[in-house]
Amino acid sequence: MPFHSKEELELWLEEFAGFGYSISSRVKVVPQDGTDGADTGLIALNLLDRLTLTYIQPEPAGSVHWGITFEAREADLTMNAQQTLELATELTMVSALCTFLQTKSQASVEAELTADWKAERWPLT
Repeated sequence: MPFHSKEELELWLEEFAGFGYSISSRVKVVPQDGTDGADTGLIALNLLDRLTLTYIQPEPAGSVHWGITFEAREADLTMNAQQTLELATELTMVSALCTFLQTKSQASVEAELTADWKAERWPLT
């Protein structure tokens, strides 16, 4: 079961931004308590700075598969064409970030499994 600390997720966000994605300054890793009380980190942002609180996290918890959760809204939302384009741009970034996080999680698990396999196969004496 993969565990990603707040620090690791912040490094991943920096790496993602380094690929040229226009990552919003509102994208933050926020503390989230794990089952053992450890800070696991959670990616959160408000779309268009106030529109909808959005989370990116492993789904289900501890999985290498990541999902995007949009919190429920209390009221209908009407936007003009420019606002809709801005929202579409942010959703594109969120989708790419979710894919990036899933890829990083899978690579992390594979690296750990490889290291465990090598340690079992060639133990140090």
